[in-house]
Amino acid sequence: MIDSDWPRQLWLARHGESTGNVADRTAREAGSPRLELSTRDPDVPLTDTGRAQAQSLGGWLSRQAGPPTVALCSPYARASSTAEIALRAAGIELPLVRDERLRERDLGVLDGYTGAGIRQAYPEESARRDHLGKFYYRPPGGESWSDVALRVRSVLDSIRLDCGGQDVLVVAHEAVIMVFRYVLEGLTEQEVLAIQKDDTLANASVTTYGRSGASLRLRTYNETTHLQAQGAAVTDEPDVPAGDV
Repeated sequence: MIDSDWPRQLWLARHGESTGNVADRTAREAGSPRLELSTRDPDVPLTDTGRAQAQSLGGWLSRQAGPPTVALCSPYARASSTAEIALRAAGIELPLVRDERLRERDLGVLDGYTGAGIRQAYPEESARRDHLGKFYYRPPGGESWSDVALRVRSVLDSIRLDCGGQDVLVVAHEAVIMVFRYVLEGLTEQEVLAIQKDDTLANASVTTYGRSGASLRLRTYNETTHLQAQGAAVTDEPDVPAGDV
């Protein structure tokens, strides 16, 4: 039997503001059906604001009593760039592990559409989403939140096997971090969606867990004090551009 244990600390950071976040905001404000992006989702880069936010995240890491000993991130450019900038700003030299299980939720055929665009181009999918609900709705060719939960459970199994007693940094995406909360805290579908609706996860925010006995306990959620202290903008544009599917 393989021994396994929770890390001493688990830090979940959302990536900094990306050009996709800005394109989503612009499209919704203009009432456009689609985002104006020339790159595929995995290649969407950080904005200047996003890079400043990542620098502030690095400052936060440098002030922690136990700096990370393991660093994992989504392979998507906006997340891996955030992790690289933050670690460099903190003066922490660690191999950065890009784990595809931490990637953004796949929206399939709805990728790049706004809510208005989906209702216009795919009215039957809009109706199906309304019927099934946000957590279990899977766009054609894409993933539901519950599909993301399978990936997150697998990542947590790996963390327990390989990182027991260590301080682990994970840099990922809004939906992925919300699903970490769903799994770690045993939340219901309704509870996790209520949290996400009422307190949108800010770019480069930090959600922290500490080991307590045989489990991890939430310490902070959506912390942004490091951004404010360094004069970096606090932005919270949703990571999913397709009409909050």
